[in-house]
Amino acid sequence: MNIERLVIRGGRVIDPANGIDAVLPVYLADGEIAAVGARPDGFRGEREISAEGQIVCPGFVDLCARLREPGLEHKATIASETLAAAIAGVTTLCCPPDTSPVIDTPAVVKLIQERAERAGNARVAPIGALTRGLSGKDLSEMRALKEAGCLAVSNAQAPVVNALVLRRALEYAASHDLLAILRPEDPWLRNQGCVHEGAVGSRLGLPGIPSSAETVAVAQALALIEQTGVRAHFAQLSCARAVEMIAEARQKGVSVTADVAIHHTDLTETAVEGFNALCHVIPPLRTKADREGLRAGLASGTVVAICSDHQPHDLDAKLDAFPSTEPGIASLETLLPLTLRLVEAGVLDLNQAIARLTSGPAGVLGLSAGTLSAGAPADVCIFDPDQSWCVQEREWRSSGRNTPYWGESFKGRVTQVILAGRPVYVR
Repeated sequence: MNIERLVIRGGRVIDPANGIDAVLPVYLADGEIAAVGARPDGFRGEREISAEGQIVCPGFVDLCARLREPGLEHKATIASETLAAAIAGVTTLCCPPDTSPVIDTPAVVKLIQERAERAGNARVAPIGALTRGLSGKDLSEMRALKEAGCLAVSNAQAPVVNALVLRRALEYAASHDLLAILRPEDPWLRNQGCVHEGAVGSRLGLPGIPSSAETVAVAQALALIEQTGVRAHFAQLSCARAVEMIAEARQKGVSVTADVAIHHTDLTETAVEGFNALCHVIPPLRTKADREGLRAGLASGTVVAICSDHQPHDLDAKLDAFPSTEPGIASLETLLPLTLRLVEAGVLDLNQAIARLTSGPAGVLGLSAGTLSAGAPADVCIFDPDQSWCVQEREWRSSGRNTPYWGESFKGRVTQVILAGRPVYVR
């Protein structure tokens, strides 16, 4: 395929990985970044893209987005959700292993990679299973998964049967230099909970999940991470104390990073008032103090990435009694505007916000994405930070309609996305 040589002019270029924040031209050639600023010798652009009044930055990297394929195509497909990702400015996303079949063999990895390549909307990085079938018992064939292209392994939201199995899994991951992604939750403390254990849940009569379900799991994992020397990442933190524990571990030199789902930076436990199943998520939305703790972690750099934790559902999934509804929010298309809310609230400056969506998550995985460095993949997002829009179904691209933000006004919208030097979305 012939890829045009492109020049993006007039935009404010923000590339946190290289400390760039200036109005500069960006040159793209052969699917790569040719240069930012000075024109490369001999470069002849075939087409110019005007980005006047807009932000030009690396394409976003999302550490957790469920695509539902294979196995749950009645909810969504790789084609539909990578299109939603492109519209959201996401050029690389990680698919957790809880598909059907589970991502525990090279064949499933290859299947996802081939279907993502065929769709051509975004890069998909499958995360391999930590244990076979996510059973929490027998270790997966991590070497084969790595050779198939997995950069990390995880047990998603499935529990590991005991600490010994977790230790052996982390040792095995370390021996293959694989990142271990952990969603910290003690299953016994969670019990049958579906909301935060607090005032709102008690008033509604809903079984709660205490913050200790997360902090106990973080404490156990940190001890094993330190012992095994594995590179580890905590996914979708929900409480302030967990952030503090990880900050303390990082200060001691433990090789660990963390992310937070975007809706946990915006919503609190009060969002489930009226038994609003659209706000049924795991981990649950917690207190305002927890939300502020997560925001503080983003500001300090303890939490290096913001993810969508995108979970598209069919309509029936949210129509039962609250505890019986399926948890999750379709959140790709609100990722950028909710992140910009953090800027508007003074939690992050714009450079920090873009770093949490680009260089931060790319660094967690060791990807060459998330940067506009010369020679890096030409994955570029252009967005208008001042454009206002309303969440409406006629413009929603994800197959999952399960968002609590219907009818809400946002500021900040993606206008163009380039993947490997090829425009995949133009508004």
